[in-house]
Amino acid sequence: MRAVHVCRHCDEVITDPDDAVYLGHEEANSGPGWDIWAHRAHADLVGPDPDATRIVARVLLHRALRSGGRLN
Repeated sequence: MRAVHVCRHCDEVITDPDDAVYLGHEEANSGPGWDIWAHRAHADLVGPDPDATRIVARVLLHRALRSGGRLN
């Protein structure tokens, strides 16, 4: 049985295995996580997870404000 890959950009099933591009592995809070795939034409359009980016930005901003603007 062949694994089904879903494009991270358009959320469509990738039917042609030659059109599937492996982008990386995403960890999960519990369990093994999952592989990220995209159509060849969409691989450059996939960006980082906006929720994770927002959370990291808030943590860094909080640290900078607590330390008086020092980056340590």
